[in-house]
Amino acid sequence: MNSRYLGALILSPLLIVLFIGGTALKYLALILSLVGMSEFYKVVKEKNIHPLSYIGYAMCLIYYVFLNLDVNQLFNVITISVMILLITPILNRKYNFIDASITLLGFLYIAVFFSFIVLVSRKVYGNYLVWTIFISSWVCDTSAYYTGKYFGKNKLCPEVSPKKTVEGSIGGLLGSSIACGLFGVFLQGKGVNIPIIHFFLLGAISGIVVQFGDLVASSIKRYLGVKDYSNLIPGHGGILDRFDSILFAAIIVYYYFTLIVLI
Repeated sequence: MNSRYLGALILSPLLIVLFIGGTALKYLALILSLVGMSEFYKVVKEKNIHPLSYIGYAMCLIYYVFLNLDVNQLFNVITISVMILLITPILNRKYNFIDASITLLGFLYIAVFFSFIVLVSRKVYGNYLVWTIFISSWVCDTSAYYTGKYFGKNKLCPEVSPKKTVEGSIGGLLGSSIACGLFGVFLQGKGVNIPIIHFFLLGAISGIVVQFGDLVASSIKRYLGVKDYSNLIPGHGGILDRFDSILFAAIIVYYYFTLIVLI
């Protein structure tokens, strides 16, 4: 069996958790966050950076414990955690502010970004809307790949990701917009009272941003000199390799429905 299909098969149980939602989804996000942070903290050591891993993991656990609080209270939890993290190099001179900063980045980039999947699922119609995160990301990735493969001629960002093309990027944007729009049509039949135009617009915006999520991950790996964050998932690399674009999609979906649709 092709290793990429094997990897997809391994990830398929995650779809069941998306259907279940609730506490199961929260703990899945927590597990993915911890594994992703572990991958991130491991690869940064290639540049002789020594993250305060256990403090990062503790911050992640505490954050998810308090995830039921409102956004302002969560901000307080994050602020106190950051203060403790920055104080640690003063108490233990083995570490420095770069180590502390990278630890913080791992927490924010991975644990907090993953939590937006949970936050979307808790909105009105959240059991449906959470799927837009994955639809926009997966369809964008797939349509960008095939559009670039057959029509790509102009490099998009060769210094970061040599294989990506402008044509592929446009294909990804269109694919995401169309897929999310069609999903919106489907949701109308399920009684979701959100104008369909919002799903097309969200798909287009997400189709742009998720490509930046992919490029951000590629930029980090290129700087560190690694191909993948890990080999956890056959044919896909690690958790961060598979979810890099989803992390960005989750944020866009949450804020679109919060600030634009007002739900």
